[in-house]
Amino acid sequence: MNKKRIRLLALVLIVPFLLQAQSKKDFETIEQLDKKLSQMVDEWETPGMAVAIFKGDSVILSKGYGYKNINTKEKVDKNTIFPVASITKTFTASAIGTLVDEGKLKLDDKVRDYLPWFELYSPYVSENMTIRDLLCHRSGLETFSGDLLWNASTFTTEEVVRKAKHLEPKYGFREHYGYSNIMFIAAGEVIEAVTGMEYPEYIQKTFLDPLGMERTLTSVSMFENTDNVVTAHINKNDEIITIPFLNWDNIGAAGILNSSVQDMTQWMRLHLNNGSLAGEEYLSADFSHEMWQAHTPQSVSRGSKRLWPSTHFKAYALGWGTDVYHGHKTIGHGGGYDGILSYFGLVPEEDLGFIVLSNSGSMLYYATRYTILDAFLAPDPDSTRNWSRFMMNYHERRQKQEKKETEKLLSKKDPSLEPTHDLKAFTGTYSGPMYGDAEVSMKEGKLHVQLVPSPGYFSTLEHLRHNSFIIELEEFPRFPPGTCNFVLDKYGEPKEMKISIPNPDFYFEELTFIKQ
Repeated sequence: MNKKRIRLLALVLIVPFLLQAQSKKDFETIEQLDKKLSQMVDEWETPGMAVAIFKGDSVILSKGYGYKNINTKEKVDKNTIFPVASITKTFTASAIGTLVDEGKLKLDDKVRDYLPWFELYSPYVSENMTIRDLLCHRSGLETFSGDLLWNASTFTTEEVVRKAKHLEPKYGFREHYGYSNIMFIAAGEVIEAVTGMEYPEYIQKTFLDPLGMERTLTSVSMFENTDNVVTAHINKNDEIITIPFLNWDNIGAAGILNSSVQDMTQWMRLHLNNGSLAGEEYLSADFSHEMWQAHTPQSVSRGSKRLWPSTHFKAYALGWGTDVYHGHKTIGHGGGYDGILSYFGLVPEEDLGFIVLSNSGSMLYYATRYTILDAFLAPDPDSTRNWSRFMMNYHERRQKQEKKETEKLLSKKDPSLEPTHDLKAFTGTYSGPMYGDAEVSMKEGKLHVQLVPSPGYFSTLEHLRHNSFIIELEEFPRFPPGTCNFVLDKYGEPKEMKISIPNPDFYFEELTFIKQ
């Protein structure tokens, strides 16, 4: 027997042993993780969570923990459907990739080549914004700027993008990272312009149907005719309550999808295999490579460096976030929907993928993300941070701070500091070019405000002091109380209404309301 045949025989004998050893190690890791995740759901007193982990060439964990609904106590399982919100962006970038591969567009094509009406804050930016720019958050807009245009509104996806021309930039064009849902909505409009199909239809045809992702839905309106759907929960006044789903159809390519952890393992398989699955190429390896390259740098603060000492660099790629953790490049994206938080992650060099879906507004999903990564990547998983405890302490501090801010606002209430005018003088239509109208009227002796483009955004205005009133959006318990201030003109008459509701996601201060 020659040396070459001996080496080949040795390889044939050794490989099964190595695979068996790897499988045993994975099994022990998963067994420990499973127990830990179950404990974490109990520790957080959160309704529920679903987790799936893919390693090598198989799903090694796919299950639910806790309840779909805290009142009915129905159990979460691997097929329970959750809104995945911004994880949708990974589908959007991939969909653009299919069109690049087919030669139907190029990443550096101008957006106006496909959407002639596209307009932002300056003629130069409007003319030079590329499809690549849409996908990597470097438009110059502030993170989440303009999101009130789609959230709870009746505007269509095209109307949302058209109205973005009124947004003021915070940074220079291509100068700084600023997370923009609206630019991804615009990417969906480009897909429609090129294919003649609306975004949901193209995603269904291109990915969901051929990948067998039968429990991945393109609208929450489809929940009515679907079984095994989660319920959203938030913490309000130290009590966990359920909240109804809000239709997000007009967020389009930025966050429209809903899925289960089991379905999302197909998305892991596809991308860990560089865009191909079962002999079928959905996305070229070249585009997959480009899609995961750093495009827009993100800062790593000193505080972040202390928490994640192995993370030296962070950047946004095309529809994916990327960083380095325990010496490994990680790719992923989070998702935030009212009462639902999620994370989808990949570690390509380890053939590792995972998804976490939780039905609460807590940081449990984030703690789970790093607990999973440490289990597979840390040199000594037993010596890693207790992310559950750490994030719980952070979450509790944040809740206390929010409570303090509300108490501080309410403490300013002073009935003796009366408005400058009879309340009726403040009634009327207030309007701005971007958002549209707000109607202020009298109801049962009190002022009442209705933001016309968003039927659920209404409130009775409780007097705070002078011409300032407390606004609390009754249909949206996730928002704390805020202020509604009436500004007088030089003649002493009400001329403008300014709304401020403190929250990290939606900037009411961006809305202009001038009395008509």
